[in-house]
Amino acid sequence: MVVMVEHTDEQTGTSSRRRFILAGGAVGIAGLAGCSGGSGGGDDGGDGAGAGLESGGDDGGDGGSGGGDDEAGDEMLSDSFDPESPDWENNNYLAAPLIDATYQRGTQLDLEQMNDREVDEVPHGNPVQERPDDESEWLDPDTLVFTESPAEDRQQSYVEALDPLIERLEETTGKDVEFTQVQSYAASVEAMRSERVHIANFATGATPFAVNLAGAVPFAVGFQGDGAFGYRLFATTRADNHEIQSVEDFANDGVRIAHAEPSSNSGHQAPSALFDQEFGVTPEEDYEVNFSGGHSQTTRGIANDDYDAGPICSTCMKDTVDADNGLSYDDFKVVWASNPFPPGPVAYRYNLHPDIVEGIEEAWLDTSWEGTTYEEATDYAEFVPIEYRKHWYDIMVIQRYNGVDYESGNL
Repeated sequence: MVVMVEHTDEQTGTSSRRRFILAGGAVGIAGLAGCSGGSGGGDDGGDGAGAGLESGGDDGGDGGSGGGDDEAGDEMLSDSFDPESPDWENNNYLAAPLIDATYQRGTQLDLEQMNDREVDEVPHGNPVQERPDDESEWLDPDTLVFTESPAEDRQQSYVEALDPLIERLEETTGKDVEFTQVQSYAASVEAMRSERVHIANFATGATPFAVNLAGAVPFAVGFQGDGAFGYRLFATTRADNHEIQSVEDFANDGVRIAHAEPSSNSGHQAPSALFDQEFGVTPEEDYEVNFSGGHSQTTRGIANDDYDAGPICSTCMKDTVDADNGLSYDDFKVVWASNPFPPGPVAYRYNLHPDIVEGIEEAWLDTSWEGTTYEEATDYAEFVPIEYRKHWYDIMVIQRYNGVDYESGNL
């Protein structure tokens, strides 16, 4: 049985050291907080979600820049990683064994549990808009415009890799299809709001903004051919920084922490809630947040000693390291990880003509992308249907906890 987070108020006052009302479980915030292992389900295995970690060094040290005390080492660093029971309370790991175990993604079980839970109402913001009854309000453009905004779970795909998708869309909708590139979450939401874009692949954290501001209807998410699903938040530092052994050490004096962007789920919204809940560490109160501009920038910034640590989208870290010969997974240490989040969904504008919507859904949901350039660029072999109120429940609860208002200025 999937148990979810109860409705909670947002943070209040000068200190936000409160806990969600938790019932425990696989896919609620307790699961997202890393209570369970790679499957994202079942019991927590007794690791306590990593709350109240003890630093393995001398009273946590003062953080600071550089690699910490090499002589003292990191007493929590383990070379034996079990994805079913990471035991974050007692361990941290180099990134390499996590990637080797495909821990950067979740499994089909995570998706199934999100799909099976009962949710009558969205916990924050507005529900997905329904198509107008008045046919004169239906949108029936001669050319459909599609965009892919920067995504939480992967890097930007190359335009030429989209050719199979565009050809399939033209076949199923009977319309010409044009791809347009955007460079930010805000730009993708505004493009759909103004009806300059009709279909978009939004980032996870920006999806509620798209629903509330742009009339987006999320309907599908990508699935890898091996059954891998979603992405995680990796709380990351450099491998040689022995003074940072847990998220608690993010709050030490002199530690420079990077977050990606304000609306980024794993890069800001989730750590703002989960670090507070699980470790009593409140970003922007216990440490200064430095916005790097994206997950790749955070990854490279940690490697280059511009930052000491930060929350990073797990698959974005993988993509960044894979694309840069100067980086290695052994350069990074992960001191805590969440359970999987859903990847950024494909969405269409709510007032599109129903015949167009039928063609859009057919193109994504009834097509195998295995062996195509599209799969090569995105890692997605197929797409599966989702419901916003169910699959984005935890994202909305996190944003509610953080007091997020769905306004364009907050993207």
